[in-house]
Parts: sequence; C-alpha cells; structure tokens
Amino acid sequence: MTDQNDVIPAAFRPLLDLPLYAHLATVRPDGAAQVNPMWFLFDGERVRFTHTTKRGKFRNLQQNPSMAFSVVDPENPLRYLEVRGRLTEVVPDPTGAFYVELAERYGMPDPQAPADSADRVVLVMSVEKTTKQGS
Repeated sequence: MTDQNDVIPAAFRPLLDLPLYAHLATVRPDGAAQVNPMWFLFDGERVRFTHTTKRGKFRNLQQNPSMAFSVVDPENPLRYLEVRGRLTEVVPDPTGAFYVELAERYGMPDPQAPADSADRVVLVMSVEKTTKQGS
C-alpha cells in the first residue's frame, strides 16, 4: 500500500478536504476519455464517489478500472491537483446513505436519498500518483 503522505503534496491536501467538485475521468470502451464533475470524499487513503450501476461511467470502470480526477483551487484557478488511480472496490449503497452524506458535505439543505437509490454504489478509488500546478 502506498503512503499517502508520499503521494499527496501537503500543500495540496486541503483541496481534497474541501467540498470541491472533482472532474472525474474514465476511459470509454472506444478509448476516448469521459469526464464529469462529481462529488467526492477523501478519507486519507482512498477517494469515494457516489454513482449508479446504470450509467456509462460505471460501465467504463467495469471494462477499465483506470480513473483520474482533478480539483481546482477556488482561490486560484491556475492551481490544481490531479489524482490518478484505479477502481479498487464497488460498495452497494441501496439506501443512498453515502449520497446523503455527500449532499450534506456539499451543503445541500435537507438532503434525501435519491430516487435511484436501489442502483446506488460507492466507487472506491486508490490514490497512486498525483500531479500538481501552482504552489
């Protein structure tokens, strides 16, 4: 297992702790990249995203577990952190509990489980490499 202190530069760690939108990239079956803004939670070791099993990004990750995302510093849009890794686990979330947790993190008032909760999963991403810009 990689020591996250060696992978994530300390000056950029706050970008993972803030409720910023991650621009998550996966690889489509035709080899093209697919990028979407996503809510996320970094637990100090792995990154978690809420998603459903019915969408393209989920299917992409079933064929190719490679994934990467970037977060941009809201105070300086030229400063960002890119995180690269792989899908390591898919955790069923049929009550939408993780969706609600993320909705609270991102400031949604009175969040409720979404209508698609039955298809909800937590995508768990390893943190293997980072790149950055800015200081």
